[in-house]
Amino acid sequence: MAASSSALGTTISPVKLDKVQEMQVYEINERDRGSPAYLRLSQKSVNALGDLVPFSNKLYTGDLQKRIGITAGICILIENKPEKKGDRYEAIFSFHFGDYGHIAVQGPYLTYEDTYLAITGGSGIFEGVTGQVKLKQIVFPFKIFYTFYLKGMAGELPKELVCTAVEPTPAVEATPAAKACEPHATIANFTN
Repeated sequence: MAASSSALGTTISPVKLDKVQEMQVYEINERDRGSPAYLRLSQKSVNALGDLVPFSNKLYTGDLQKRIGITAGICILIENKPEKKGDRYEAIFSFHFGDYGHIAVQGPYLTYEDTYLAITGGSGIFEGVTGQVKLKQIVFPFKIFYTFYLKGMAGELPKELVCTAVEPTPAVEATPAAKACEPHATIANFTN
């Protein structure tokens, strides 16, 4: 395979398409986006089948040093699990990474334990990607840690998206520079 150029003007090194590449990101709801919205379509006093939860939250690199984009999607409530103090949703959403493109995912979202969602595709450098993403609930619904297991990428993940992640705990926060979207603490044209 020959090296090629990306939309960002950087050279993409070829990789074997069956290689699994890992990327870790934090989704943090900083309570400034009006998210999530809870649409109680069941008209019941407790969470019930059919309730909808559209959402959009901020994304940060796994080391919490850079603002990299947003999530955007919807969760459909499948079952309230009072014995587990949580809910089971079917989730359909995307991770938007500015000029790099986006990753689309779908699958179960359990608010009471780690779950895996299928990566159903993407755009930009993520075009044709498959695999799965592990969702680790930290503080529902405000902090989630994701580990992507990406297959089918035409090149290596950009270095700024690959880092040593901060251990997921309820106390994790993005750096002040990343929260303020200072130029050195964001990716190019990050999605807001």
